[in-house]
Amino acid sequence: MIRKATKEDTAALNQLINSAYRGDSSRLGWTTEADLLDGTRTDENSIKEIFEIPTSIILKFEEGGKIIGCVRLDKQDKKLYLGMLTVEPSLQAKGLGKKLLMAAEDEARKQNCDTIDMTVISERVELIAWYLRHGYHDNGKRKPMIIETPSMGKPKKDLEFIVLEKSLI
Repeated sequence: MIRKATKEDTAALNQLINSAYRGDSSRLGWTTEADLLDGTRTDENSIKEIFEIPTSIILKFEEGGKIIGCVRLDKQDKKLYLGMLTVEPSLQAKGLGKKLLMAAEDEARKQNCDTIDMTVISERVELIAWYLRHGYHDNGKRKPMIIETPSMGKPKKDLEFIVLEKSLI
């Protein structure tokens, strides 16, 4: 079941997100960033802060009482920013990410957004290809990856984001 997460989910979300993006556990899936960044992807304080932002929500995918996926959404005028799409590494490549992506797009429509956009590290070619297969396109914009808080890890080299977007109209 996919529904809105609450502050009470913070610890479980933190564990899930870090296990999917960084460290040895992330290597069980295909979306790891462990070769690009050291450290953690987030921490509990950063997740709690998301719940304080009126324009942000986190959708969680629960199965058997356990959070196995999530996605952060942040409304910015008529756009919805999508970030932190996460699936438990051992459950990746089973369609759960697609279900979360569809739920995010449904949420965007409910919030009267006409576009979803996101940033993806340019070296994550297989992830970019996955989004392209789901109707997103590279809008040509690039942003340097600047880590402002230690909880987001330390890049092993200079990295940049590409901006992907999808029209919902």
